[in-house]
Amino acid sequence: MVDFSDLSLLLWAAIPPLLLLGYYYCRVPFAPPLLKLLMFFIIGAISGFLALRLEWVFETVANSFVDWQQIKRWLLGTALRQLVEIGPIEESCKLAAVVIPTYYLQRKYRLLHSSVFLFAIAVALGFTAEENWIYFFHGTASVFERTIGTPVHAMFSAPWGYALGTYISSKNRLNRDKKFIFRAWLNSVICHALVNVLSSAWGYSLPLRFLSYGLFPFLLWMFWRLEQLLRKVQGKPVITLISDRTIQRRYWQRSLVLFALVLGGNAIFGLFLLVRKISPLSPSKFFDTYILWFIFSRFLLNLFFGVLAWGIYRYLRHSAHRRYF
Repeated sequence: MVDFSDLSLLLWAAIPPLLLLGYYYCRVPFAPPLLKLLMFFIIGAISGFLALRLEWVFETVANSFVDWQQIKRWLLGTALRQLVEIGPIEESCKLAAVVIPTYYLQRKYRLLHSSVFLFAIAVALGFTAEENWIYFFHGTASVFERTIGTPVHAMFSAPWGYALGTYISSKNRLNRDKKFIFRAWLNSVICHALVNVLSSAWGYSLPLRFLSYGLFPFLLWMFWRLEQLLRKVQGKPVITLISDRTIQRRYWQRSLVLFALVLGGNAIFGLFLLVRKISPLSPSKFFDTYILWFIFSRFLLNLFFGVLAWGIYRYLRHSAHRRYF
């Protein structure tokens, strides 16, 4: 007999990543067949279970030498765990999930840069679906929290996906391209670890808790990087924000970019916290005057910061456009 609760969890875990995969599929011209992308999506989910198993083996071995559980209770211990265990294992499993099928596909087909990049995105989203299911099955995260985090693994994997696409689609595969893949993988591992450390900082006491306010600005920057890499594989010019030639003006523009990331990221963070606070309430409570005013005021405050960040972004784009055109 079908367990509809398990089926519901599976659908909630898989549908958001599949929708995002469909979005990127529609955006890339000459994209590989959708069935191939779905195959990489499934392989990505399998690689998620493999990564989970390898992490369990790693912690079992580590506990025979040190008290690994005790180390994880401190922020530096959490950072160490992310850098030596979670980041390397998960990014390696995703990379292998792209490399192995691609090795067989390139024997029959001439793979484009954009195709390999999409394969990496598909694997990362399949990995996300597996991770979603694990969280839902154990009841450790809500559907809203996991839906918000849907693009994160794709943002982690974007650097090595781009580097791998550059190597495979190149007619002359040089040794420096292989080194580029390793550097991009290492970049992904560090970003992966940093995001997990910043997200876990919320559970520590002050002043470490303030580190969590760097999470969404950093995620916003990684999303920007993913979009820039996607433009490159599409053959489009990257979007320029820092365009001035003088050192002083360039520092000013970099400061504006950082300020926009802080404003925009924490505007998203504020809305995320607002939804977390009101989600346990019954619908009838929303019409309470105090609750309604709280929702309205917090929404307007975060909207103001978001619009201000967008205004800075448009100003920088307009400055670059005016300089080059």
